[in-house]
Amino acid sequence: MSEIAQTSKNNVLTDITFRQATAKDALAVWQAVQQAGTLEVNTAYFYLVFCTDFSDTCLVAEHEGSIIGFVVGYHPPQQTETAFCWQIGMIPAWQGKGLGQRLLAAWLALPGNQHVTWLTATVADDNAASDALFRRFADKLGVACEVTPHFTEALLQPGHRPEPLYRIGPIHSAR
Repeated sequence: MSEIAQTSKNNVLTDITFRQATAKDALAVWQAVQQAGTLEVNTAYFYLVFCTDFSDTCLVAEHEGSIIGFVVGYHPPQQTETAFCWQIGMIPAWQGKGLGQRLLAAWLALPGNQHVTWLTATVADDNAASDALFRRFADKLGVACEVTPHFTEALLQPGHRPEPLYRIGPIHSAR
């Protein structure tokens, strides 16, 4: 998949390419996670595994040859009609410009996600930006966004905020 989006922001034309991640992208995705400043950073090896073994459900956004955003996701084995968004992020210069919505739309359009009915994610209960992102995306699609308890404090390491489950859909009729 390769989609080039033309957008005018502050009278500056930007070209962004959205495409499926590859093994060669893993290190840049890991670095973008670190730059984002708001995401839990996993090992570089983690991102390599996702960009290879789960590449059909991982997306990168490029601008002028550099990765500026990404979605790392997979299909839960017991819920093949679901696309789980593990992480979505972008480098700070691109935050607050609507790229998150475009990343989610391009991610769902990947061939590996075209059959899904539900988009799910867990979001720390104090993460207002991600909460707003997923709720706005559901609104944009005209579907429900259910938020239910999922990963509670009892299941997480001490100090980690609870992460409720966001379930958006059904999205098959919204495409």
